[in-house]
Amino acid sequence: MVNASTLVGVVLLARHGDRSSTVYQSPTTYDSVQGYLTPLGASQEYELGQFLRNTYLDPQSSCYIQGINTDVVDVDQLYVRADAGGGDVILDSAYALTQGLYPPTPESTITLANGQVVTSPLGGYQYVPVESLEYWQAPSLTSWMDCEYFQQHLKRVYSNPVFKGLVNSSAPFLQAVEPYLNGMNNSFFNMWNIYDYINVQYTHNKTFYDTFPKTFLEQARYWANIHESYAFSEEAPNGIGQVAIRTLWPEIFWSLGNMTESNNTVKLAVTEVDYKPFISIFNVTNATVTDPDIAGIVDYASVIAFELSQNIQGQYNVTMKFRNGTNDDEFRTLKMWGSESVSLDKLKKNLFWTTINSTVNWCFSCNQTVRRGCSVYNFSNDPYLNPTVIGTAGETS
Repeated sequence: MVNASTLVGVVLLARHGDRSSTVYQSPTTYDSVQGYLTPLGASQEYELGQFLRNTYLDPQSSCYIQGINTDVVDVDQLYVRADAGGGDVILDSAYALTQGLYPPTPESTITLANGQVVTSPLGGYQYVPVESLEYWQAPSLTSWMDCEYFQQHLKRVYSNPVFKGLVNSSAPFLQAVEPYLNGMNNSFFNMWNIYDYINVQYTHNKTFYDTFPKTFLEQARYWANIHESYAFSEEAPNGIGQVAIRTLWPEIFWSLGNMTESNNTVKLAVTEVDYKPFISIFNVTNATVTDPDIAGIVDYASVIAFELSQNIQGQYNVTMKFRNGTNDDEFRTLKMWGSESVSLDKLKKNLFWTTINSTVNWCFSCNQTVRRGCSVYNFSNDPYLNPTVIGTAGETS
C-alpha cells in the first residue's frame, strides 16, 4: 500500500506461463530455444493480467495508478515488450497478460462519419501493441547467451569447492530419480534440465504423474533453485553473473524516470521474460537477505512490480513488490537494501553504474566480437578484446 503518496506509474517484469515441451539449456552456455505456450500457460498469464488490473486499474484500489484509463485501453499509456526468440511462449504470454489487463468491453467502439457505431470483434476485444524483440536484434532480454565471460563465470562456479560439495550432497537424489529421466544426464551440472523435464512431464503426462513420487518433484525444485542461484548471481552487483538483469536495468530506469516527466504518457511498462532476471534482481537489491525464500526459480506467471510514487514533499520513491505465480493471492513488498521503499535517486545511484546499456557495451562486457551484432563494431583498438594493441601501443610508423 502506498501511504500519503500518489502512485504515478508502475514498471513490471513478468515471467511467461506454462509451456508445452522441455527446453534444453546447455549447462555450459545456457543457450536454449523457447517452447510454446499451453492453454494452461495462457490462463496463468490471463489471470496475472486480471490481478494487475484489479491492483492498478481499479479506482477503489489503494494502488490505483492516477490518471490511467480503466476500461478502454489508451495504448499511449502502456509500453509492453517481450522476448520473441525461438518458440512463442514469452511473446504469447505477453498477449495473454494484456487480455486480462484490458479484457473485451462493449465500450471499445468507434463512431464513423455517417454516424454508424462499430464495436471491435469478439465482444469488444482490445488490441494492445506488444514490441517483440528477436534474439538477433539486441541482447538485452537474453544477455547471457553467446556471452563468453558469462561462460567463464559458469566455469568458476562449477569449480568452486562449495559447488562441488553440492554435487556430492545431491548425488543420492540424482541416483534415485535416474529411472524417471528417460536417459537424460543425471549429473548435478544438468540440474536445470532435470527439473524442467520432471516439471513438464508431471504437468502434462498422466502416466508420469501417476507413477512419479511427489517428493522427488519437490527435491528437484530444491536442487535446481540452488543451481540456478549460483549461475545467475554473484557477490559484485556489476559481476557478469548478474548479466541477466544488468541489460534490463536501463529500460527500467528509463521508464521510471520518464514517468516523472510532466509530458509523459506511459503509466504502465511491462517486460515479459524468462526466470533468470528474477534471480539476479533479488540478489543485487539484497532482497534475499530479508526474504531468503524468494531465491531460485520463480513460478510461471510471476511478476515483480516497481511502483513509482510521489509523496507530499514531491519526492519520487520506488517500492518493489513480488507475486510468485498464480498460487500467491497478493503482492508481497520486498526490501531493497533493508528498506521497504527507496528514493528513485537512491535506486539509480546504487545500480545505474552496473548497467549494460547498449549492444556495443554488451559486446565489450561479454568479450564477444562476432555474434549478436558485435561484428559491426571495430574492436581493433581495444586492449582487452585485442591484446596485441598493448604490445604495439608505443610503436611508431
